[in-house]
Amino acid sequence: MSRTRTSPIARGVLAVLVVLLTATGCGAGGSNTDCGLNGCTVTFPRSGDASVSVLGVTAQLIGVDAGAATIQVAGQTVTVPVGGETQVQGFAVGVQSVTDTEVVVLVRPGAQ
Repeated sequence: MSRTRTSPIARGVLAVLVVLLTATGCGAGGSNTDCGLNGCTVTFPRSGDASVSVLGVTAQLIGVDAGAATIQVAGQTVTVPVGGETQVQGFAVGVQSVTDTEVVVLVRPGAQ
């Protein structure tokens, strides 16, 4: 019986692919999700009720007021100003931009 050996490079590529595939989110309500090694960037439509599943938790845009977005992540609601970031249930949640039509949020693993 022969044994097949996998090179360290092939194992590394496989590990990256597994991370990317498991980090991929599912969008609903017109949202767009793009996940990579640094977390998931979620583009929510500014109007409407949109939520996504990213990194094993649900993230939902609740609303926008005075340059800050109210977001629910893993059941906890936080308000984050544009350019700001906060910790929620072991995730770092930041608001990258708010326009008339969309809100861009970054969700990544972070310290609790």
